[in-house]
Amino acid sequence: MDRPPGPAAPGAAGARLSVGATTVIRMAARKSSARDRPSYRCTECGWTTAKWLGRCPECHAWGTVEEAGAAPAVRTTAPGRVSAPALPIGQVDGTEATARGTGVAELDRVLGGGLVPGAVVLLAGEPGVGKSTLLLDVAAKAASAGGPTLYVTGEESAGQVRLRADRIGALDEHLFLAAETDLAAVLGHLDAVKPALLVLDSVQTVASPEIDGAPGGVAQVREVAGALIRASKERGMSTLLVGHVTKDGAIAGPRLLEHLVDVVLHFEGDRHARLRLVRGVKNRYGATDEVGCFELHDEGITGLADPSGLFLTRRAEPVPGTCLTVTLEGRRPLVAEVQALTVDSQIPSPRRTTSGLENSRVSMMLAVLEQRGRISALGKRDIYSATVGGVKLSEPAADLAVALALASAASDTPLPKNLVAIGEVGLAGEVRRVTGVQRRLAEAARLGFTHALVPADPGRVPEGMRVLEVADVGEALRVLPRRPRRAAGEAGEAGDAVEPAAG
Repeated sequence: MDRPPGPAAPGAAGARLSVGATTVIRMAARKSSARDRPSYRCTECGWTTAKWLGRCPECHAWGTVEEAGAAPAVRTTAPGRVSAPALPIGQVDGTEATARGTGVAELDRVLGGGLVPGAVVLLAGEPGVGKSTLLLDVAAKAASAGGPTLYVTGEESAGQVRLRADRIGALDEHLFLAAETDLAAVLGHLDAVKPALLVLDSVQTVASPEIDGAPGGVAQVREVAGALIRASKERGMSTLLVGHVTKDGAIAGPRLLEHLVDVVLHFEGDRHARLRLVRGVKNRYGATDEVGCFELHDEGITGLADPSGLFLTRRAEPVPGTCLTVTLEGRRPLVAEVQALTVDSQIPSPRRTTSGLENSRVSMMLAVLEQRGRISALGKRDIYSATVGGVKLSEPAADLAVALALASAASDTPLPKNLVAIGEVGLAGEVRRVTGVQRRLAEAARLGFTHALVPADPGRVPEGMRVLEVADVGEALRVLPRRPRRAAGEAGEAGDAVEPAAG
């Protein structure tokens, strides 16, 4: 007979109850341990994490992550009173966001017409490029227009800025100058002057005593920028902030700074050249592909409405090794000159030196000329290539001009006068289409050039310009004048090497 299951049933139920209670206790313990688990906080930028790290991934500072106690509980924000009722977008007044000119036409071009009331603009650039000179000139022109302007310097004394203002002629009775490094003092000047335009040079030199960290640190830059942005929006005051850059060319400080401001501009230029470029990187009120051109000289900085003259060398007769092209800086066409020089090498490994051109693209053009253009004398010669005026050509549209300049230098024969070359060259020797060909040709025709080498299907051709469409490098090399063949056994000049392609 089977034994009755009476005594075993209560034990099984008790076991199941014990297992369930244990599970509940473990889950509660996990929640409690997760809630009481310590968190870690970066003393430099305030970034928090659940585990300790030797280097903060936000500001990249070493040894700044410290324990901050238990992780804070998650909170929710209750609905509150609104500052103004929401309106249909068609009923919103847009006149308050109308841009006002700064008096500097090249800067207005990049800004999209001028400064918008309440907008915050960040201008970044390398030391000595001319940021302070440009903004002091902008501040003086804004003050002469009638509105009070406040220029706050944290890097120089007021006397040093005054000397620069005397040199560039930036003096006006409505231009106020202050030398401050304390955020509270800067806000106090805003209450006293009530400016329509604020220029702060620079945002990395101003600090708040209520925030831990040295001036220029991530936390300080974020606090200073946030306070000035709030003041600009509340007062309808335009603000120009000067920013430093790192050795890699990036804007110093947290990436959040670029997200907070309305406009980000990069001030570029070689300190040994006169040309300066203001390039728009971010613009909530206009296009980001505009470029402003300036010339820096002893008397200050001036805008260049037609900067192509800086990149050209006027000669009575053409010279071997030179070719002109039209590059696009943003949406702005600029005529630039490419120069090349080839000489016999005195070392086993010939030199390859470039200035203003990408070394990799020049090497590609040398390989294409040797393989596709049948120029065999380049491999054993020193090659020097450069641009005129300090301009940097990085877009592929300059490939054809670089190739023709190298071939002209190798053959020691000049290209025809008033010729520009536009096109990208592939490794197979083909000449590819590039953007903005019509705009480039129009700029070349405006400056008096009459001939152009372009890829197929260039579109509308300006009146008075003769365009030659080329499909590959071999066709492009035919523009080089034919040189007489040398006698058998004579060698040493690269001109003989281009003869097959010029046939």
